[in-house]
Amino acid sequence: MSRLKNKVAVITGGNSGIGFGIAEAFKNEGASGTITGRNETTLNSAVEALGTNFISIKGDVTNNSDLENIFKQTADKFGNIDVLVVNAGGVVDGVPLGTIDNVDEANYDGYMDLNLKSVYFTVQKALPYLNDGASIILIGSSAAHRAAPGMAIYGAAKAAVISLAKGLSLDLLPRKIRVNTLSPGSIDTPVFGKLVPEEHLEQVKQMWVDITPVGRQGLPSDIGNAAVFLASDESSFIVGTEILSDGGLTNISLMK
Repeated sequence: MSRLKNKVAVITGGNSGIGFGIAEAFKNEGASGTITGRNETTLNSAVEALGTNFISIKGDVTNNSDLENIFKQTADKFGNIDVLVVNAGGVVDGVPLGTIDNVDEANYDGYMDLNLKSVYFTVQKALPYLNDGASIILIGSSAAHRAAPGMAIYGAAKAAVISLAKGLSLDLLPRKIRVNTLSPGSIDTPVFGKLVPEEHLEQVKQMWVDITPVGRQGLPSDIGNAAVFLASDESSFIVGTEILSDGGLTNISLMK
């Protein structure tokens, strides 16, 4: 398998969950590059599993100095970058999601900083190190299309990411850099443990299975396979758009 042979990739948040699933799929297709994250333990175990073609760099995507360091170190090691996957985001540590009547300004800013602002500046700080013709993949979410209790801020941020991909595509057309969004649905990752009490975890997972038309939660490898397509030359005519990898959750209604 060599659809990404000789391509250099950076996957933010590549140390676990969806990010690691993408990194593993990239490795299997011949890519090399960098995974990032804030947890040194999971970074070390992830890069060990990926093998010698990948390195890990600890960094916080909400810190622009960390972003600059990530891209400089990657370029120093591998040369310029062909694929950027802007995956880091999700739940802010220690800040629960909630409804409008119980989310204060600091919590709002935390979610927007992680899930929208960091996306913009990750792309900006990568630009000097990206090859012309590179592929940028922003990770969105089906939450941008389908409201769920307590998810208004997160869903709004992800909807903005989908819009951002379109605008950035126009900005970067002179360099033939493609920007697209890959939006997962419910994916079975450790993030559920941050959102749901242990005693309700299996019940919540089953709820997602029940409302997903294909009858299962997604796996990180499902998102990895879709990301390989967007990273490869096979998707060279796809720009400024969104691919929903959600088992039909957004566009197909189960009538029960």
